[in-house]
Amino acid sequence: MRIGAVGRVVSLVPSLTEAIAVTRPGLLVGATDWCTHPAGLDVVRIGGTKNPDTARIAALRPDLVVANEEENRAPDLAALRAAGIPVWVTGIRTLDQAFTSLDRLLTAACGLPRPTWLDEAQRAWRAVPVPAGPPRRAVVPIWRRPWMVLGRDTFAGDLLRRLGVQQLYADHADRYPAVPIDELRAAAPDLVVLPDEPYRFTATDGPEAFPGIPAALLSGRHLTWYGPSLTEAPTLLATQLAAAPA
Repeated sequence: MRIGAVGRVVSLVPSLTEAIAVTRPGLLVGATDWCTHPAGLDVVRIGGTKNPDTARIAALRPDLVVANEEENRAPDLAALRAAGIPVWVTGIRTLDQAFTSLDRLLTAACGLPRPTWLDEAQRAWRAVPVPAGPPRRAVVPIWRRPWMVLGRDTFAGDLLRRLGVQQLYADHADRYPAVPIDELRAAAPDLVVLPDEPYRFTATDGPEAFPGIPAALLSGRHLTWYGPSLTEAPTLLATQLAAAPA
């Protein structure tokens, strides 16, 4: 995909919003209601990731809209393309893919120099030691009512694997399977990993459903976002995992 001069960008993905805003302040003119980083981002809000206001986006006259195949709906992206707006869609399911995709988005699509934070993030993850001993077997809920967990082929799952966590549903046919709570308990995990997004699990909302099983409360942004948060993610996530009793 060839992109011309880019001076106005709308982002439909919170992690990509942060990546662009940190790399080149002022390039973004629009972002979703869920784009919370960097703090104080002052751009036009164009709705949610699943229900963006395509007319409002078009009115911003962006040179480029950035999206993700998983977070955004194909009909919305098709409507933007039909309006003559270039759309750059990322597809990220591993850490290595994230680094490659971020470099292409920022340098090839947006025409920016490669940011130093991207090099720092790669160094931080290369420095993660090989986990000692057997991995901790875990279920990783991402929602309740109904209960849903990480399954196969996910970015968050790849990060956890690098930190010594083996997902019990990593070979499931679905990427985010719905699994009854009784089945999750019966899987006898060593650990239940509870991120605070997309569902906001807390110390009082989540662990009680897994009596007798150690719970690790993780930063969902550091587990699921691909952007500047990757620089501190390995240390923070490792600390949060270690806080759960073995």
